[in-house]
Amino acid sequence: MLLPLPPGDFRAYLFDCDGTIADSMPLHYTAWCAALDEWGCEFPEELFYAWGGRPIADIVATLNERHGLAMPVDTVVRRQEELYERSLPDLTAVPEVLAHIEADHGRIPFAVVSGSTRAGVTASLTTLGLLDRFEALVCAGDYARPKPDPEAFLLAAQRLGVAPADCLVFEDTELGIRAATAAGMAAVRVPAPWERAGRIGARPM
Repeated sequence: MLLPLPPGDFRAYLFDCDGTIADSMPLHYTAWCAALDEWGCEFPEELFYAWGGRPIADIVATLNERHGLAMPVDTVVRRQEELYERSLPDLTAVPEVLAHIEADHGRIPFAVVSGSTRAGVTASLTTLGLLDRFEALVCAGDYARPKPDPEAFLLAAQRLGVAPADCLVFEDTELGIRAATAAGMAAVRVPAPWERAGRIGARPM
């Protein structure tokens, strides 16, 4: 099943990774809970999904502030990624997004624009057998201002050599949709796992 797309003659597709290409959010949440439990830090599931799209180092830093903790950011990030990578055998692609990748690969260039680290994105795409479909990866550390700032999407468009107005963004988070809109790009919202049985909509810029 293909997601309905907004009208336009798009020359590039930009995809978020977690929750958009990879149906990884439940696996990531389990890894987060295990990593944070080692430091006595709670991370409610509702908050986890509300913060979708934020760089993982920023999540740890914000949890420190909220709970008055001093978790070492790099250590927790590495631990979360380690635990997530253990769950990769259970990872699957989001079918509706995979259909677009399969249908349009080779016709126009693709890029990934993610708040996850390059190692995490590469691991997910490699597991799914999709890494070679993308001409560019823009990940945490490649840009200074995370979503909803448009910097990451604009950087991806630049790397592909395509004007922002000619790019279509696939995103599962409100932060990502806002970033795409700020970049002057049309966007498709990918529903969360529990929403996919209902209506799937596209949002023009």
